[in-house]
Amino acid sequence: MTISSSLSAGVAGLNANAVRLSTISDNIANSSTYGYKRATADFQSLVIGGMAGAGTYSAGGVRTTTQRLIDEHGPLISTSNPLDIAISGRGMLPVTQEAFLDYSSEDRPMLVTTTGSFRTDKDGVLKTETGLVLLGWPADADGRVGTYPRDTVTALEPVVVQVNQQAGDPTTRMNLGVNLPATQTQYGGTGDALPLSIEYFGNLGTSESLNVSFMPTVPTTPGDPPSNEWTMVITDSASNNAVVGEYTLTFDDSRANGGTLASVSVVSGGTYDAADGVIDLTVAGGPLALTIGKIGDPKGLTQLSDSFAPVSINKDGSPVGNLTSVEIDVNGYITATYDTGFTRTIYQVPLVDVPNPNGLISQSNQTFQISPQSGSFFLWDAGDGPTGEIIGFTREGSTTDVAGELTNLIQTQRAYSSNAKVIQTVDEMLQETTNIKR
Repeated sequence: MTISSSLSAGVAGLNANAVRLSTISDNIANSSTYGYKRATADFQSLVIGGMAGAGTYSAGGVRTTTQRLIDEHGPLISTSNPLDIAISGRGMLPVTQEAFLDYSSEDRPMLVTTTGSFRTDKDGVLKTETGLVLLGWPADADGRVGTYPRDTVTALEPVVVQVNQQAGDPTTRMNLGVNLPATQTQYGGTGDALPLSIEYFGNLGTSESLNVSFMPTVPTTPGDPPSNEWTMVITDSASNNAVVGEYTLTFDDSRANGGTLASVSVVSGGTYDAADGVIDLTVAGGPLALTIGKIGDPKGLTQLSDSFAPVSINKDGSPVGNLTSVEIDVNGYITATYDTGFTRTIYQVPLVDVPNPNGLISQSNQTFQISPQSGSFFLWDAGDGPTGEIIGFTREGSTTDVAGELTNLIQTQRAYSSNAKVIQTVDEMLQETTNIKR
């Protein structure tokens, strides 16, 4: 009977608007929740078929479906914590729950989130106050991140930062820019060796020195032209001042290239690469690349005038230092900085992307789980492919528009009251039908 179907449709309308009211209340309650994605309730009509022109109509009512709009992005809000992380664009951060830290990487479930405030716990694990642990790929001792599979979580590890750790940076490269006095290779030169000591840092962070001695070749006969030749002897303090290299340097005296290297002959030690101007030394801690300049290069060793001057000496490496800060850059590299000025990449955090973000399964604490509806995930370097950049010192705000939700609340209230009025009217009509018998 049509009057009964009207009652059912009114009840369905009450239920549908109650569902919509639930999503609105959830959205308003989370209007200040970082990373919250608003929920919506969509209505679909339910039609009960009938014969066309039969003169009767059965009300089917309405049914609802709810959806969380995960692909919407909230405003980015600046903070003071370098590991408050948000994403400017597509992509999500891989995280796991603290309870699963002891699981193997294959058994550890992965969740994703768009923002988080990460800090180290007593064990140095980067996690949020709600127990979400940030995952990333570890870097090696040189700060290089290897090649890992992009369609599995097996290589992802919890990011651990040892706040009390110390680290050293051994010296592997040194550039030597020195001017040798041209007058010392002329007849009458003293023939004294010119010493130079350069500090470098060993594998254990110890301070060592590379001692370089320049001995001129002095003509013995008056009137002979300058020899323009020097013998360079290099000793290593870490090897009990043993000689690690001896080389004969000849300088050009032409008008075009006067004062620059003309040739380098190896007496002992590592080879000299004329194309790069580098001598491959082996000190106590391992290989060390010493750049003295290419043939004809005025930026390396030179022989000019009458002064001995180290004009440009620089090297990499640093002594042992204490950790002072940890930050993340736009490409997801987590960098540790030490009080000696040494910086090292310790992890890379990839971004997770799926074909249908709205198909992800919503979990508590603004996290989401991969589902068949979302599609398979892929791990991108931040800023590559479809993904955006990772921003430190930033949180993503809620996507809730309070003004819009309050407007929807008014509409829902009116719709709910109208459906209640339908039920009241049906009740009165049924009462009238009952009174016919009286």
